Amino acid sequence: MAQWRKDKIKLDNGVSADAQFPVIVSASRSTDIPAFYADWFFNRLRKGYSAWTNPFNEVKSYVSYEETRFIVFWSKNPKPLLPHLDYLKERDINCYIQFTLNDYVAEGLERGVPKVEGRIETFKALVEKLGKGRVVWRFDPLVLTDQITIDDLLRKIENIGDQLLGYTEKLVFSFADIVSYKKVKANLGKNKVSYRDWTKEQMVEFASRLVALNKKKGWNYALATCGEVADLDGIEHNHCVDDNLMIRFAYKDAKLMKFLGVEIHPIENSLFGAAPVPANAIMLNANQYAVKKKNNADKGQRVACGCMVSKDIGEYNTCPHLCEYCYANTSKEVALKNWKQAKETNWESETITGR
Repeated sequence: MAQWRKDKIKLDNGVSADAQFPVIVSASRSTDIPAFYADWFFNRLRKGYSAWTNPFNEVKSYVSYEETRFIVFWSKNPKPLLPHLDYLKERDINCYIQFTLNDYVAEGLERGVPKVEGRIETFKALVEKLGKGRVVWRFDPLVLTDQITIDDLLRKIENIGDQLLGYTEKLVFSFADIVSYKKVKANLGKNKVSYRDWTKEQMVEFASRLVALNKKKGWNYALATCGEVADLDGIEHNHCVDDNLMIRFAYKDAKLMKFLGVEIHPIENSLFGAAPVPANAIMLNANQYAVKKKNNADKGQRVACGCMVSKDIGEYNTCPHLCEYCYANTSKEVALKNWKQAKETNWESETITGR
């Protein structure tokens, strides 16, 4: 699946090992690296590689950062990234952040995340640092319970959406798919959360009301679903690891553009006006546009996933946010144990867990 090279690297102990050299790194769908492992990650970035354990066969492999040109961060509390972002600039590595900013405080579904007000301030601080568009707002997942209705969810979204106006361009959401995820169902049952599965009719209702709210409030956010098969009026299908965003923010990176199969063209003007720009073009500025010459989709993801190919470097059972609906932890106890072990290594380990 990977389109990048594989080669030998020298490990911290001097031993040679096989490694892959990803151009795009995802950090991470499997755990919240920015919130809990930012120091570890940037230490490994400086050292040049990290180790990763396959969750299915527990085989250890190595990831070199020598050719990494772009990082997509995923987090519910990316505040710890702030002191590290200048280093990415030094390395000429671009990034953007998928920031999951939910509000389940009253219901206690995300006991390990900071208060909503603090996360909103973090969101704004990251936009000031990185620029608008590089911090994507996610309200994900949308959970229905005996305490949370569609009305409640829309009120929560309205409150956050008002405060993020001017700081984000997009709102990404997904409907909690409890039946399909055994871990989620088991964790909700264990934590005695009376959940409700979304019906098709409820999804349509929610989407139509969200579109109306977006228009009424004058937000003009792009609205998109993550990993949802359903086509909903006024809602896009998101590409969370998005080559279009990478092109927009890093089109001057010749190596990245070559990897993505991108051609940059000038907008030519003449006595007869500007030459037509292709319909599939990505506008970069008043003078240039980009065209992709290849499909970068990650065929290893779910059918409804729109992400492009990347290397995820996280590990399951390591996130201590302790969300009641978590899909990445088998249990809170295991996640806490692994996190405490990781801290004891002082972030010097090749792996997140220190093993």
